[in-house]
Amino acid sequence: MACAPPAPPCHDDRMSERAQSRLHMEAMREDAPVSPLELFFDLVFVFALTQVTAFMADSPSAHGVLRGVLIIGLLWWSWVGYAWLCNVVRADAGGIRAVLVIAMAAMFVLALSIPEAFEDLPGGLSGPVVIALCYFAFRLMHLVMFWIISRDDPGLRRQLIKFTPSVIGGTVLLLIASQFTGETQTALWALALLADYGGTFIGGARGWRLRSASHFAERHGLILIVALGESIVAIGVGVAGQPISLPIIGASVLGLVLAATMWWAYFDTSSLVGEHALADEPEATRAGLARDAYSFLHLPLLVGVVLCALGLKKVLEYVGDASHHHISDPLKGVGLYALYLGIVVYLVGHVAFKWRVAGKINVDRLIAAAVVAALIPVAARVPALVALLIATLVVVAVMAVEAVRHADHRRSIHQEHGRRHGHG
Repeated sequence: MACAPPAPPCHDDRMSERAQSRLHMEAMREDAPVSPLELFFDLVFVFALTQVTAFMADSPSAHGVLRGVLIIGLLWWSWVGYAWLCNVVRADAGGIRAVLVIAMAAMFVLALSIPEAFEDLPGGLSGPVVIALCYFAFRLMHLVMFWIISRDDPGLRRQLIKFTPSVIGGTVLLLIASQFTGETQTALWALALLADYGGTFIGGARGWRLRSASHFAERHGLILIVALGESIVAIGVGVAGQPISLPIIGASVLGLVLAATMWWAYFDTSSLVGEHALADEPEATRAGLARDAYSFLHLPLLVGVVLCALGLKKVLEYVGDASHHHISDPLKGVGLYALYLGIVVYLVGHVAFKWRVAGKINVDRLIAAAVVAALIPVAARVPALVALLIATLVVVAVMAVEAVRHADHRRSIHQEHGRRHGHG
């Protein structure tokens, strides 16, 4: 498959002269890699995801996990906006660097407030209100930067006008939610995200600009690594302060194998297929593919990883805390469902992503997801360590089957990637 030729420059790609003179921004190149500043930007999300896992662990109920998933949706949509912005202008050149640092500050304060996202603690500021205001500030800076960039791009400017009501609507609903408690508050959070996500979907994608397919794909791959890193952190947090033991070592190694296999599931071929599809997509429809496959369909991947992190944290608590659990105790409740359904969501997310970028259904992963879901009653009756072993073996097995059955296809994908990037 030949590499698609770069799209010719057009008026939509021109930067505003006023923006260039005031902010010294530079347009993103097609072959530009992810910058160190973008990686630094992502560190805030490492902390935020850690906060979400702790939030769900401290609220061990279906309602608590639902609220945690809503917070992930809020964080994800915040991050996505800057992934698009930094694909249009370089993150490490000009005034946008200051904007990113300010945005990081807003997101860091939001992350600090996650324990109070739904229930305000006595004293100090209102946590739910702080989260709503930080979210608005984060999104507003993104919107203003795009408005400046779009000065000489009528198509992008029209897209921003359609996009603005969803930003405002989502924030207003979050502020209203801060005045309620319980299920009403949770429902208003869900409506806020529906307004933001739904408004973006209804507004279409034709006016958005995507300059570098490789940069966009790499950016999303790196944030997934950040999430997988959180699952490893959760292993350590689960046994913090506990003396090392054989059960802890066994559970930790299994957790690491599970995380590594989830990494393999994405980065061996899926990420490459996505990048190639995005690069080959005609310019007129490329933004739509990027929005669907990455902005929308990477969310279940992130949710699946964070749920698995919660499950791993609970497993390590079961095998490491002898004062509250015996090694033979089955994994119950939130820990069990987070671990197993996290894997299911992750695998199904992969299926949806590949279907959108390649038009193919990955039957192997669908079967594996169904098997994991079907094994939940079995896992509920065996020791927690065995439940983790079963889940890990299923994921390892499906990846091994794929590697054998599709070896030629896998090899061709890697060869194609090497040709595109000058490695062979």
